Amino acid sequence: MLLHDLDLSGNCYKVRLFAALTGTSLDLVPVNFAAGQHHDPAFRKLNPFEEVPVLVDGDFILRDSQAILVYLAGRLPDRSWWPDDSRSQASIMQWLSVAASEVRGGPNVARLIRKFGYALDMDAALRQTGRLLPLLDAHVATRDWFALDRPTIADCALFPYLALAPEGGIDLSPYPALARWFGRVRSLAGFIPMPGL
Repeated sequence: MLLHDLDLSGNCYKVRLFAALTGTSLDLVPVNFAAGQHHDPAFRKLNPFEEVPVLVDGDFILRDSQAILVYLAGRLPDRSWWPDDSRSQASIMQWLSVAASEVRGGPNVARLIRKFGYALDMDAALRQTGRLLPLLDAHVATRDWFALDRPTIADCALFPYLALAPEGGIDLSPYPALARWFGRVRSLAGFIPMPGL
């Protein structure tokens, strides 16, 4: 399987992290964003949205990091990361949605502005982050993992842009339960870092 990848992308890192934690083999294909490679016609055939990551598994092409996590986890004999029952899947999906919505629009946008100079709305990103982080901190104050009683793809999806929040100028010190969760993720066998972590 090929993963079209960008080193500094938290969305790409979600997939690389999950693959490392589960021993899933991926061949990385770097995409040169600085040179505009994501706008090239060849790349746009893979993903007309011109975004990474993109997974290519034979003739199957899949975009979106959350969808890729579901696909990879669903192929594993060990179903602990994405169980077969609908209740567990729904519990995980609600956190994948938070990763794709509130985390993306909050800490991720703040990082895009401060670290990469994107012309986005910092006030809106900080408001969303200010609402989000206390909710997440309270959730993991009474449990070890976000969705189930063990790590799942929900934790992989949430981890990057929350842990990278300081790159967006966000102070994580008021959230000790999140800090402990970061530590649990980092202590998982096979954990790999990314730039900034």
